[in-house]
Amino acid sequence: MKRVFAAITPPQDVIEHLAAALRPVRQEFGRELRWTDPDAWHLTLAFYGEQPNDVSDLGDFLARAAALSAPLRLHLRGAGAFNSRTLWIGVGGEVRGLRELMADCLLDPEERHRQRAHLTVARAIPRSEWALREVAHALSVYAGPEFRVDELHLMESHLGEGRGGGSRYEVLESFRLG
Repeated sequence: MKRVFAAITPPQDVIEHLAAALRPVRQEFGRELRWTDPDAWHLTLAFYGEQPNDVSDLGDFLARAAALSAPLRLHLRGAGAFNSRTLWIGVGGEVRGLRELMADCLLDPEERHRQRAHLTVARAIPRSEWALREVAHALSVYAGPEFRVDELHLMESHLGEGRGGGSRYEVLESFRLG
């Protein structure tokens, strides 16, 4: 079985811009939050969970979804927290097109109401939810550089195999938009 999801990976200059913006926040709140590895940053479009090792049917499905979407212009923007545990950076730009692409990537259309484009940057450690709220508020004004999205990826998550004990992500297949 493979733990898989559909995602967009921002270009390196966008990652570096966000990493630079997070540097002072990480210095101040470094012990209260567990920061994700910038090399693993991505925008999840749809999460599929555990799937059989042969994901060719899922690849065919994503190829059709990608073909329906024109390339997008996006930028990372704002911040927030999920469930007082996860710090995320939001997305701006052609978000209507992004929402449509995300919906097309869902296996179950009923899941559409649960989708929110985001990039996870940190998780709260026990009893540090206060820091998460403060950091989310401080980063709410963040706006990163615009980037072009012209492909999406089918990715596999390898839990506990990344730097610092986090997940390591592997691109299984890529699909051109449009």
